[in-house]
Amino acid sequence: MLLSFNANTPHFLRKAFGCLIGRRERKISGVMESTLKEMRNGESVLDMTDERGVGGGVGDIYGEDRATEDQLLTPWSFTIASGHSLLRDPRYNKGLAFTEAERDAHYLRGLLPPVILSQEHQEKRLMHTLRQYQVPLHRYMAMMDLQERNERLFYKLLIDHVEELLPVVYTPVVGEACQKYGSIFRRPQGLYISLKEKGKIFEVLKNWPERSIQVIVVTDGERILGLGDLGCQGMGIPVGKLSLYTALGGVRPSVCLPVTIDVGTNNKHLLEDEFYIGLRQRRATGQEYAELLDEFMSAVKQNYGEKVLVQFEDFANHNAFELLKKYGTTHLVFNDDIQGTASVVLAGLVAALRLVGGALADHTFLFLGAGEAGTGIAELIALEVSKKTKAPVEEARKKIWLVDSKGLIVSSRKESIQHFKQPWAHEHEPIKELVDAVKAIKPSVLIGTSGVGKTFTKEVVEAMAALNEKPLILALSNPTSQSECTAEEAYTWTEGRAIFASGSPFDPVKYDGKVFIPGQANNAYIFPGFGLGIIMSGTIRVHDDLLLAASEALAGQVTEENYEKGLIYPPFSNIRKISAHIAANVAAKAYELGLATRLPRPQDLVKYAESCMYTPVYRQYR
Repeated sequence: MLLSFNANTPHFLRKAFGCLIGRRERKISGVMESTLKEMRNGESVLDMTDERGVGGGVGDIYGEDRATEDQLLTPWSFTIASGHSLLRDPRYNKGLAFTEAERDAHYLRGLLPPVILSQEHQEKRLMHTLRQYQVPLHRYMAMMDLQERNERLFYKLLIDHVEELLPVVYTPVVGEACQKYGSIFRRPQGLYISLKEKGKIFEVLKNWPERSIQVIVVTDGERILGLGDLGCQGMGIPVGKLSLYTALGGVRPSVCLPVTIDVGTNNKHLLEDEFYIGLRQRRATGQEYAELLDEFMSAVKQNYGEKVLVQFEDFANHNAFELLKKYGTTHLVFNDDIQGTASVVLAGLVAALRLVGGALADHTFLFLGAGEAGTGIAELIALEVSKKTKAPVEEARKKIWLVDSKGLIVSSRKESIQHFKQPWAHEHEPIKELVDAVKAIKPSVLIGTSGVGKTFTKEVVEAMAALNEKPLILALSNPTSQSECTAEEAYTWTEGRAIFASGSPFDPVKYDGKVFIPGQANNAYIFPGFGLGIIMSGTIRVHDDLLLAASEALAGQVTEENYEKGLIYPPFSNIRKISAHIAANVAAKAYELGLATRLPRPQDLVKYAESCMYTPVYRQYR
């Protein structure tokens, strides 16, 4: 057992461990010598010649050479971060920004080059380096390496260059990172809970070094973006999402926990990949799957309490809806694919009314894609229309139509479709092709959540343009390769009349002498501020009205200047301010509904949200 103390270790700890260390060292040395004598055919260390030139076997005391490679060691270090260990601790490491006084006080002399750089100078240097990489995945790997060695600098970089780096740490690059996660894996950044841990998940959660967790993002890797079943390698998604919780929403990184539930994968390529890091078996389903998830959810509540927010991420449709239904009344749960996507899209639609005119209830909506994203968005639109018009939700649904892989969802298909699609099975003759559905339904809004690229063809977009002066086209599928159409296609095929937004970012488009800036309906607008609002108010359950409150807050942040550019979302450069307003609106609604437990209610919720936000500026060490 190795105990290390340095000059900063409190005196009472040295004294308390003094006798224990002495007794343990005498006992251990006796056992070690006896064991080694047997290995050396009865020869003692004292009898051996010094073949390695280290003098009396001193080089073997710490078990770092071949002489003890078969011996069991206890890798236990009890120390205050200082010197070499301080430089290896990402939470406290400042690299070349340590001052002269800090270098003296924390035994860093000689461990760093003599130059002292400010955090801003470090930022400038790192951005210069990142921009040299031609391959996006290399930028992602460089950012993950930075997060592992200097946490504050990582978040400072991400906050100050959010529009440039958001696509690197999240979609679209994170999709490729997940596909290749086994090959680029360096250090674990979260908890991996597999079928091997069944029956002991509570103990596994105890292995995580942080005890106060407020947000967990969990995936089972079955439906990663539009890339399908990536199994254990879906960990890149929870890691990326929680980075955004901190950078964009100000939630402290120490209270965030990424989790991957590994029940196997049906991806044949991964099962045959020698570098795959997950269970090599077909995906568990049914009772075995349900029991593992149930144990996980129970352990989370037991370990972290009632108010830990569990965000389900990239679960397949059949599990996503079931989990939200099952745990929505017993746990604080949120599904970003269903609820977060719905909230951000609704915000864009509300904002777009300023450009297209009318109220939300005046428009007809057609979706391509009837999975968790499509049905989630549709339901939130119906709830908002119902709220504004005082009409029943069932009535509001009648102007919302969905197309799945088999065509328009109509009442004659009701018995053969999944339960979450059934509310959208309206009276109409069957229609197979999307373009025919556009011509028959005559929508003013076309929304793509299919996960299939190039499905908004020229014929489809031109049909929308023929029906509407300003067709609203949202191609939301991620990553970029799966987008239903590109920004350039949308603007060109509508002769510059489209109001366009996508899930992944597109560059500005020049058409007919005018520059169009496409909006991005990115969930990152919503979930960081939504989570902050939940946390700062101590909310115990997620209610649909909280999602509507988040949408209203985001729509309210779109300025006249944004509208003049055709944007229906504000720029990401203001995301921390946007998140503060979303958090305040969500918290206000939670207090109104009686779901908030942190009392008394702060008088100015926006200022309170800003005061709760984590800031990654370097701290001074004494």
